Amino acid sequence: MRIGVVGLGKIGLPLAAQFAVSGHEVVGVDIDRRIIESVNAGLEPFPGEAQLQSRLTESVADGRLRATSDYGQAVPGADAVVVVVPLYVDEATGEPDWAGIDAATRALATHLTPGTLVSYETTLPVGTTRGRCKTLLEQGSGLTEGQDFHLVFSPERVLTGRVFADLRRYPKLIGALSDDGAVVAREFYEAVLQFDERSDLPRANGVWDLGSAEAAELAKLAETTYRDVNIGLANQYALFAESHGIDVYAVIDACNSQPYSHIHRPGVAVGGHCIPVYPRLYLSTDPDAQIVRSARVLNASMPDRFVARAESVLGSVAGLRTVVLGAAYRGGVKETAFSGVFPLVAALRSRGADVRVHDPLFDEAELRQLGLEPHALGEAADLALLHTDHDLYRTLTPALFPGIRLLVDGRNATNPEAWAGTPRIVLGKG
Repeated sequence: MRIGVVGLGKIGLPLAAQFAVSGHEVVGVDIDRRIIESVNAGLEPFPGEAQLQSRLTESVADGRLRATSDYGQAVPGADAVVVVVPLYVDEATGEPDWAGIDAATRALATHLTPGTLVSYETTLPVGTTRGRCKTLLEQGSGLTEGQDFHLVFSPERVLTGRVFADLRRYPKLIGALSDDGAVVAREFYEAVLQFDERSDLPRANGVWDLGSAEAAELAKLAETTYRDVNIGLANQYALFAESHGIDVYAVIDACNSQPYSHIHRPGVAVGGHCIPVYPRLYLSTDPDAQIVRSARVLNASMPDRFVARAESVLGSVAGLRTVVLGAAYRGGVKETAFSGVFPLVAALRSRGADVRVHDPLFDEAELRQLGLEPHALGEAADLALLHTDHDLYRTLTPALFPGIRLLVDGRNATNPEAWAGTPRIVLGKG
């Protein structure tokens, strides 16, 4: 097949490489010239994605994958076009910002030819595929969905750093606008993906047709919003446990020892492209979802609560040399999308702290580009707040922070024995 992939980011590029190594001709479209040049040179433009470099090397050398900024080279005559352009949320209103995905859809429509399957893998509010994408595609192309082309929603369900493994492990969900479209979508994804056998699923692993685009849209929002709500519940338990002298981690381990409890871990912040964003996409079409809204509000409040906890011991952080450990939103991943480091640093600065940030995955120049002042281990500090559970931080000792008066651990990642004799607070431990 000839396949176009619109958006060569941390999900789109691995998808394009997956399609190419499955034997198909793939042309990827992106607006970032650096990514285009890197892909065409056979070099991964961002580090940390397992197997991406080897698959790029293979598929680019064989001529099965190339990148361009020109939709006219990727869309006309394609058997399928997969859209993986991010949908952002407006920080001021909490509503979806349609500018990017609308622009991509209009550009795609201009070059759309009969016989193409268009699949949106971008996470979308329920009703978007049918009510927005279809309209823009038909208006821009002059073609009719279900007659000249087919439209399907098939959400990406993978995690950065292990995309290729997740593509094999998780069922591929599809929701088309017609029965014929569902058949075409199933045939497409069965031709470009391979699936692991799993005995724990209610049916065989593979392509699962949910019957409508709306059901597939809700499935993606539901599985991600579930995590935000679950983390919110864990954070609520952690705050209560801490105030009552209880170790919430021991409680959670006890609860999860039977099959009906799946409580997540609490934490100082919820970050990444997905978990803090998709609940707001869900709320955009279900404003009465109070459980979802309450969890999002609580999770968003955790950085400020974290700083207040330090103040409860020190009295004030004003003028204190303060180190935030970790800029990445989660351990082992060089990514700061919606990272809690930003509200955490803002909360500290608003209270007058002298704030520095350390992260083993970022050099000093990269931290400064993010608006963060770098800190080197071994430099003096009065206060350290652990934000990211990098493996390195599990071996930290007070000697690395001369003069330290308090460690506040927001991930239960530090070794209590190593910190004996130094004041240490762990979120969720009384």
